[in-house]
Parts: sequence; C-alpha cells; structure tokens
Amino acid sequence: MPDDAAVSSTDLHYLSITQAARLIEQRRLSPVELTQAYLDRIEAYDPQLNAYLLVTADRALDAARTAEAEIAAGRYRGPMHGIPFALKDIYCTAGIRTTCHSRTRQDYVPAFDAMTVTKLYEAGAVLLGKLSTHEFAHGGPSFDLPWPAARNPWNRQHATGGSSSGSGASVAAGLAPGSLGSDTGGSIRNPAALCGLVGLKPTYGLVSRSGVYTNSFSYDHAGPMTWTVEDCAIMLQAIAGHDPKDPASAGRTVPDYRAELSAGVKGLRIGVLRHLYEEDVPVDASVKAALEQAYDVLRGLGAVIEDIRIRPAQDYHAVKITVAESELFAVHEPVLRQRLKDFGADFLGRALGALLISGPDYMQASRQRRVMIAEMAPLYAKYDVLLTAGPGPAARLEAWRTINFWQRSSVTTPFNVTGSPALVQCIGFTDDGLPLSMQVVGRPFADAMVLRVAKAYEDATPWRRRRPALQAGATPLPAPPVPAPEKSAISRMRRDEIAMLCKRRGLTAPEKHFEQLCATVPYVEEMVGHLGHSWQFTDEPASVFQFGG
Repeated sequence: MPDDAAVSSTDLHYLSITQAARLIEQRRLSPVELTQAYLDRIEAYDPQLNAYLLVTADRALDAARTAEAEIAAGRYRGPMHGIPFALKDIYCTAGIRTTCHSRTRQDYVPAFDAMTVTKLYEAGAVLLGKLSTHEFAHGGPSFDLPWPAARNPWNRQHATGGSSSGSGASVAAGLAPGSLGSDTGGSIRNPAALCGLVGLKPTYGLVSRSGVYTNSFSYDHAGPMTWTVEDCAIMLQAIAGHDPKDPASAGRTVPDYRAELSAGVKGLRIGVLRHLYEEDVPVDASVKAALEQAYDVLRGLGAVIEDIRIRPAQDYHAVKITVAESELFAVHEPVLRQRLKDFGADFLGRALGALLISGPDYMQASRQRRVMIAEMAPLYAKYDVLLTAGPGPAARLEAWRTINFWQRSSVTTPFNVTGSPALVQCIGFTDDGLPLSMQVVGRPFADAMVLRVAKAYEDATPWRRRRPALQAGATPLPAPPVPAPEKSAISRMRRDEIAMLCKRRGLTAPEKHFEQLCATVPYVEEMVGHLGHSWQFTDEPASVFQFGG
C-alpha cells in the first residue's frame, strides 16, 4: 500500500478509499488526478480482464472537476467525495446504458438512477463505468453473450466468481477503488472471495434494492466490494438507509459504521460453523489450514471461539433455490416467451428449472424459511459473530457446468436465507497465488460488529499488502467454448410431460436447452424433497407483510 506522505502518480490506483479520502480532504490529492489515473489504468489493463462493459470517462472527469471545485470552496461532503467507483451493470443509471450483460437488454437506457447510485452521487462519488456480470446477475460465466466474461486478475485462466464478476475483477486489479455488487445466493461474496477483496452482503433491508434489476425479490441484497474493511464501511455508510421505494427497506437509524471499527475483539464470543465446510460443502485443505490460522489470530486478539452447528447447507439451498428460481422465472417469463433464444445457455439452464417447481413447493419453502430464521435467535443471543469458510479458491474459467448449480450446496446461501449480514475477506493464498477467504456473519442489523471483527483480523495480518501482478500489454485470452448440454436420463414419459409444461407456458426451447432442462429433473425433485410437507395451517410463510403506521 503506498504511503500517504509520498504518493506518486503511478501509485494512485492502489490507494484505498480511506487513504484517498484523507488526501482529498487535505487537498493533497486532486479528484481529477485520481479519476484520470483510474481511467488510464482501465484503458491499459481492462482489455485482458473484461471487467468493464462501459467506461463513462467524460462523465467521470466532469464529476471529478465538480467535486474538486466543491472541496476547494469548502463544501467537503465526506469520505466518498471525489472518490471513483464502479457499478455492476444491473444498477440503473439515468442516461447510461444498463444491460444486465444480456442481449435482451443491450440497448436499455433507463431514465432514473437506482437509489444506491443516487446516494453515492449525493456523497460526491465519481462513476467510472458499468461492470461485467453474469447474465441478469444469474447463471455462471457464459461464453455466448454479447460481451466476454470477466477474468480473475490473480490468474486470468481462472474465474472471478459471480455474479458480481466485474466488480470483483475491477477492485482487485486496481481498476476501481470500490464497486457495488448484488447478492442473492452469494453474488457479492463469491467474487470478493475469489478475487481477494472485502465483500459485504448487508442485512436484508438495510440497503435499498430500488432500481437494481431484480433477480429474486425475497433474497436480493445490494452491497459494497472494496479492498479493505474500512473502505467497505465507508461505502456502506453512503448507501445504507430507508427507501420508501423499496418495500423491504428497513426504517432503522443508520449507525456510524466506522465508529467502533478499531474496538478489537477482546472478550467477544465467536461461533465457528465448521460443519458447513468440513461436512456439507467440503473445501480444499488449503482453505481449512488458512481458517485454523485465522481462528488462532482472533484467539490471540482475545476472542473466545467455540464450534457450533446450524442446519446442513443442503436444507438452506433447497429453500433458497425453490423460492428464488420461481421469482426469477416470474420476472423473465414474458421475455422468455418472446426471445428465449436471445438468452445465454447458462441462464436458461437455471431459469427454466423453475418450470419443475410447484406453487405448493414455493409456499413450503417460504414456511421453512421462517422456521430457519427463528432458529438463529439463540445463536445470535450467545455469539457476537459466526465464522465459516468463504468460497474459493477460484476454479479455471472453463470448468463451470450449469448442472453444478443444481447439484451443489453453497457456504454462502444459508445467510441469504437468514437475511443476516455476511462478509468475506482474504485470509491467505494457495501455493499458486489464488486468494482464500473467511466469512464473518452477524445478527440482523449488526453489520457494524461484522465489520469490527473483520477489521481486527485484517489489521493483524499481512494480506492487504499483496496485489495481483498484471503485465501491461498482455494479449487477451480467447473465450472457452460453450459447454455442451448435459445428457438426460429421465424417461420418455417424463420428457413429454416437461415438453407439455413448456408448451403451456408458451415457451419454445431449442433441443439443447430442452435437454439441459431435462437433465435438471432429478436434482430439482431431490431439492423440493428437502422442504417438508407436514405443516399446520398456523405455520406462516416468510412472505407475509404488515401495514405501517
């Protein structure tokens, strides 16, 4: 990390938000100079990473000049004033193309900003551009879309994780100091973990979803992705707060997220969810070793650490996928009827699976979610935070197969179900230089405590001093081929039933997409079997609402 006292123009792109904000406030760094440094680096390095779908250079420089003039006139707004940032391209931006990385939205220019974007503008932040994502913040890395998939700066042959793929790549590579991603089942935490960042899925309702293209109404979270924990707190401060345009928005007072960042962990009680990564979703030995070292660091800082358990990851996976895929299909069904062939194969391999989920399945999953949320209360009462593995290390880009989505549980999904804050941070590297990560989970609206624990670990370890080694002028790599659809083993009768389902929905699926859909059948049937079907009429779903006032 460069020293504040001697920042050269070649160092600017690796300044943290915290460092840059201090220099800007002291008028030792020009927002225009900082913005230009990022634009120059994007031009030089993004062709080999594909993090950006659109660079808004002229707008960025205009905003930076405005910020500089305001600060010179004594109207400093706070730590995001004059700081560049970038957006996952599902955040609507007035007058700026918002594509969702999809052929079906490639010409969409909204007339409004997402509330989070408005808040960042009000804080004086400078938009650099729109970032690559998996199609509609869903699916895996796809190679049949209008723009290429983002690549991992630590090794360009490897995936960034998703779906906030460009958000992860841009911050790790020094193409933006911070970005906004979204998280429905891990889409902030996956790329943050695989790219070595800090990524926070805030408490559900803390940050507005208004103007962010919907994946799942019940599970979507918007949140920051940054290089350091303090940077994450700064961005969260700028975007948190009630929004009447978002029905899920919480009417809570926003605390000062930096106020107790340095309070440490001495005396805190921490529960370790070891079973999630040792039994449910087994991880590499390198991850286990790094986690044990991380626990030792926190013990050494005075925390009390105990092993605990929640339900198996598969239970949360079944609830989340049943509800979220149903909602995603409802969002896209009209366009799927008209332009199914314009979607990518990986998106279709997930979205069409919702045809196999029934209305009762959806309701039982919602009921089960309410039970799962209630089950967390004793743990929240006993422990200040919970720890478990984060995703990673990153696989090779061409290794992804759509069927993996239906086959495998996740270490991130349980905390979308519970709606609690969950942060990932880097805890080391594999022998070949890929980041490893830990997940810090808190009780609802205890986002400040999550940040505090993560900051204590970050301050005690050296990982923020290591960055990807990029080579200027490196040749862009060719995209991997689109994987062939999986082979289906279901009966002819069942295939005919699924064909009839498609017909009733007005969907005409080409053979390869139909084959992929048929291959998901055993996994969907197993998934909904986890939901339970013995319920009393008094067992309410998680989707009930109440009137305000």
